[in-house]
Order: sequence, then structure tokens, then C-alpha cells
Amino acid sequence: MDNTSATVHGPGLMAGVTGLAKNIFGLVVSRVELAALELSEVRNHVMALLAVFALAIICSWFAIAYGTAVIVALAWETMGWKILLVMFLVFIVATAALGFKARAMLKEGKLAFPETMNELKHDRDMLL
Repeated sequence: MDNTSATVHGPGLMAGVTGLAKNIFGLVVSRVELAALELSEVRNHVMALLAVFALAIICSWFAIAYGTAVIVALAWETMGWKILLVMFLVFIVATAALGFKARAMLKEGKLAFPETMNELKHDRDMLL
């Protein structure tokens, strides 16, 4: 009779601990999956930021090259300096625009893990 009364009362301490361990493991797995998803998004944003930065550097070098060419053209007193000056101004504007774009991307916080951090804070508050 004792065996049947023990099974009627429900699971024991070990079953409860096992269930708790399974739930904690499931929570950890879901948080890792969320972090992996956000990491892939951050990776894409980092690649876009690097592309914008590389284009800004290239445009800066073109601006320096055309600026130098303008000085040389003016010193030679030729008529070709006007187009070089226009190109110089175009690359300066492009460099400034790319620089502002990069700064805006950094200010938007696209390199953070906002959802993962919110969930981890929620988990911490729930457990404490």
C-alpha cells in the first residue's frame, strides 16, 4: 500500500529539481538564440558601417587629389582647373555626406543588442 500512496502524492523533490533544470536550460537556450539573431543583425550593420567608412576614405583621397590638381592647374594658368575644382567640391560634399551618415548610424545604436539586454534584465529581475 505504501507504494501506491507515494505515487498518488505526485512527483518528488528530484522530479521538481529536474523540471526546474529543464526550464532554466530552455531559458538559456532561448536567450542564446536571441543573442545569435541580434548578432547577425549587428554584423550586417557593422559591414554597412565599414562600407560607408571605406567610401568616405576613398572620397577624401579623391578630394585631396583633385584639390592638388586644382592648385597645379591654377599655377599653370590653364582652363582645365574649373572642372577639377568642380570635382574637388563634389568629393568634399560626398565625404561630408558619408561622414554624417556614419555618425548617424552610430548614434542610432545599431551596434547594440537591445532585445537581448532587455530580456536578460527581465530574467535577472524575475530571479531576484
